[in-house]
Amino acid sequence: MAAFVKAINAKIRAHPVLDYVCSTHFWGPVSNFGIPLAAVMDTQKSPELISGQMTAALVVYSATFMRFSLAVTPANYLLFGCHFVNECAQLTQGYRYLQYHKWGGKEKEAAQHALADTANKVEEKVKETAAALSKK
Repeated sequence: MAAFVKAINAKIRAHPVLDYVCSTHFWGPVSNFGIPLAAVMDTQKSPELISGQMTAALVVYSATFMRFSLAVTPANYLLFGCHFVNECAQLTQGYRYLQYHKWGGKEKEAAQHALADTANKVEEKVKETAAALSKK
């Protein structure tokens, strides 16, 4: 049985594409791609939910592993791409966090909600008045 497994392994390792697909150079980044995919999906959510500390930590994490992916031999461009996408998504989240919490986004949103509430009340009053006038 051991000879059979060795023969299969030798056959796989002889083919460059299969050798790459069976390596950690491939499966590490593929399994890691869940982080940037989640980060890209989170850019559509409310900025109120963003954690500034976690975003900062993920910016540093991705920058560090972008560097690491090019420092190993051979360079792992798939891992670099994974962390590059995550870096871009986290920088976007960081900007959204600062915009909302530090640069007046929260106050602007509150003002928009207050304006919308006022508009709704005025609309209801107009409908009530129109209904009262139509009954006369």
